[in-house]
Amino acid sequence: MIRIRKYTEADKERVWEIIKAVIASGDSYVFAPDSSRETMLAYWFAEDKLTYVALLENKIVGTFFLKANQPDLGSHIANAGYMVAPEAQGKRVGRTMAEFSLEEAKRLGYRAMQFNFVVKTNEAAIRLWQSLGFETVGEIPEAFDHIRNGLTNALIMYRKL
Repeated sequence: MIRIRKYTEADKERVWEIIKAVIASGDSYVFAPDSSRETMLAYWFAEDKLTYVALLENKIVGTFFLKANQPDLGSHIANAGYMVAPEAQGKRVGRTMAEFSLEEAKRLGYRAMQFNFVVKTNEAAIRLWQSLGFETVGEIPEAFDHIRNGLTNALIMYRKL
């Protein structure tokens, strides 16, 4: 059973391990594979975000954040970022976090969720978002410098809550 909870300070090292593993591939997040621990934790735990962790058998295997997509007059639309530990992929951790985050965003008063930058070659993420009712509302040409494929398009995906 996968359990979701808000992160605590004690979770930071494990969250860093997950972030480091995910960005190392250079195929789904804009961060350089050699980004520092300090830079990444400052981003993931910034004041404008609510950060959560996913536990499987009492071990943190995923993390995500929720935040307003834009300030002020755009703050009614949520944005989020998700990372799953490589060893937990294929165990429904991403789906569980996604489903939880949609409900949590709605509970927090958001009216929609938007992802500003889904790398077009990240087919697993795109399938997940589509299965949860997200639509592609835009495409940014050559927005991502994929570590293996070079310049790759990114999608903007949206769903009402």
